[in-house]
Amino acid sequence: MMPERHLTDNDRTFLLKLARESIENYANNKQIPQVDKSVLSKILQEEGASFVTLTYKGNLRGCVGALEPYQSLAEDVREHAIAAAFQDYRFPPVRPAEAEDIQIEISYLTRPTILVYNRPNDLLAMLRPNIDGIVIRDGMRRATFLPQVWEKILNPEDFLDQLCLKMGSAPDLWRRKKLEVLTYQVEEFHE
Repeated sequence: MMPERHLTDNDRTFLLKLARESIENYANNKQIPQVDKSVLSKILQEEGASFVTLTYKGNLRGCVGALEPYQSLAEDVREHAIAAAFQDYRFPPVRPAEAEDIQIEISYLTRPTILVYNRPNDLLAMLRPNIDGIVIRDGMRRATFLPQVWEKILNPEDFLDQLCLKMGSAPDLWRRKKLEVLTYQVEEFHE
């Protein structure tokens, strides 16, 4: 499944170019590209949520995004491209010399919906590997994995264990406590 509205090839090309220019300009202390909403397609002007994932030589180099839309999709991609390259706490900031070799992937998200379940086994049965991104919440803490993570973590139990670890909890928390679980889908594209 993908977002309710689909991006055209031109939209995708524009967003990838915007993300690339934003990262390279920021790395080289140049002005980041401005977004002129008057020349954007309607979908790029509307509020949209995105994640920008960066890889370098096949390894994750940064991933930052939003689950809920709060700005135009174009501005969202620009903001998260810069954040993925320079503010992902798991990695040092991208150096100017490596910026041009970074590979960019953009995920355009649907709005998350609550998954209603009663027991851990119910939750496992409701998960849709390779289709749904998953958000778990426990009080103020939360974590998410994009649907693409299913490619690396095939087993639903392992997926939830790793998601709990990402949230800063014990891996088996989802078995011991009913967490708030939300799902979403993405339209993913890359350079």
